[in-house]
Formats: sequence, structure tokens, C-alpha cells
Amino acid sequence: MLSLSHRHEDGARLASLLWRFGPGWRMISSAVLGGGIGPGEWVLNAQVDAAYSRTDPVEHLRQMAPAGPGVGMLTAASVDHHTRAADHGAEAVATVGLRVPTWAAAPDGAQDPEPRPPAPRPGTVNIIVAVPVALSDAALVNAVMTVTEAKTQALLDAGYACTGTASDAVCVATPDHGPAEPFGGPRSVWGARIARAVHRAVLDGARTWGRWNAR
Repeated sequence: MLSLSHRHEDGARLASLLWRFGPGWRMISSAVLGGGIGPGEWVLNAQVDAAYSRTDPVEHLRQMAPAGPGVGMLTAASVDHHTRAADHGAEAVATVGLRVPTWAAAPDGAQDPEPRPPAPRPGTVNIIVAVPVALSDAALVNAVMTVTEAKTQALLDAGYACTGTASDAVCVATPDHGPAEPFGGPRSVWGARIARAVHRAVLDGARTWGRWNAR
């Protein structure tokens, strides 16, 4: 179950997305809280102010998160403007912010250019994916690759010359029981479904972000 809530922090009204899965799930994630591979019952994607400067993001997320194991990620993108897509059982939710779009392979020591004022609203690209079948460890890793490839394809299709931002995060959630699918690449059954769902969610999110920042 996906729910949206709001809180007031540092003088700003900030949104959070909480996806409750309950027991019987495991997750792979690059998030600061609950990263790696392990059991998870929820995923929290919490918006923070653009000038966020706390040095204890894990503790901050724990203060906002429910009890039990889970994954928590932060973003300065508008969580109110999250986008969602599905493909034959694979579901994807994205929050997209592209204030500083970056190429993954950049020269050593290169600095990502800051936009000139008036700067567009900030953010990152956070993606949460859920599938109704178990995936092997290798397939989970492969699924993260597939998510990343689909994200980049969507950003290029939306007209952004980048592979993402320097702070993007991802989480893939699967049941921890049942026969495990051995593959998660874009030409596997579930990898292809993940790719299409992520591509649609990120493409819609990138277009929404562009319209929102044009105001």
C-alpha cells in the first residue's frame, strides 16, 4: 500500500511516500537506510529542503519511518509530484528532480556545473520497484542494472543529456518465498516488465519536472 503524507520541517511543508509491503519481502537498495540486500517491510522516500545540511540522515529517516526492517531514502525533489507505472505485475514509483543532470563517466576531478540563477528546483531521481515473484540474488543485482538502464533511456527520451544525477537511489522489492527467478535483465520476463514500468514512471516524472520548473 502506497501512502502520501506531509510534515512541517525547517519552515517548509514536505511530503513523504511510504510503501508498506508487510512481512515476507526482501529488498535490494542503494539507499542510505536499509541499503544492500535484506528483509524489508516498507520503503520510505522522504522529501527534504533544498538546503538540507543534516549529517545524520540515517537517524533522521529512522525518526520518520515505521518500526521493523525497511529502506529509507531522501530527496529534494517534489514528492507530491511522484509518478507511478505498472507493466504486467511489475510496479514502479519515481520521484524525479534534475537540477544538476550528470553523466556517470566524467573526467577525474570534474565538477558538475551549478545552474545559473534562477536555478530550477532541485532534486534527484529515486525509484522504487516491486514485483510479485521472488528473484535470486543475482537477478536482484541484474534488476538494479535494468532499472538504471531504463531510467537513463527515459531521461534521454525526455530530452535530458544525462544518465541521472549524482545522488540517485533505487530499491527493488520482491517476495522472499516461492521459486526464485534466475534473471533480471531487460530481456528476461520480469526484467523486461521492470524496464517498461521504470521507463514510463521516469519519463512521466521528467516531463512533469520540466513543466513544473517552467512556471
